[in-house]
Amino acid sequence: MRKNQLTKEKTCAFYASDYHFEMISLPYIEKNLEDNKDIIVLTENSLEDTMRTLISNINLKEEKKKKIININWKNDDLNKFKQIKEDIDKNKNMILFIKGNKNYINNINENIQKWVNKRENVKIIDCYNIDEINNEMVDIIGKYQNVLSVRGETKIENK
Repeated sequence: MRKNQLTKEKTCAFYASDYHFEMISLPYIEKNLEDNKDIIVLTENSLEDTMRTLISNINLKEEKKKKIININWKNDDLNKFKQIKEDIDKNKNMILFIKGNKNYINNINENIQKWVNKRENVKIIDCYNIDEINNEMVDIIGKYQNVLSVRGETKIENK
């Protein structure tokens, strides 16, 4: 396990804009919704408008579009923390996307660690704005096992 890894498995992603984040995460979200996993997106800014625009312009069945739109894309951390707690109490499989600046990601991770610590049914994907962390990318990647990109999730090889 990599240093600073508090849960069983963590993944990182890097985005240039909200639309870029959505394009990276959408295929992954779609696949995991099919596998009946709960998707929770903790985000520093609301993604509701950009996600609606994106969904309206992609070729997916209406049923799948509706499932994706029904994810809470707003900046609504309090209600999302309640949902995480409920899902953990019910032992549901879930994926948590944490998208924002480095401080936001660190604060959210600190707040949820007591609930998700070493749980195999919880996957966390920390999503960093590339413009904010460009000089720190190598250090950040060193804290994760996987990276999510437009090609999907890839294992990070040890050097």
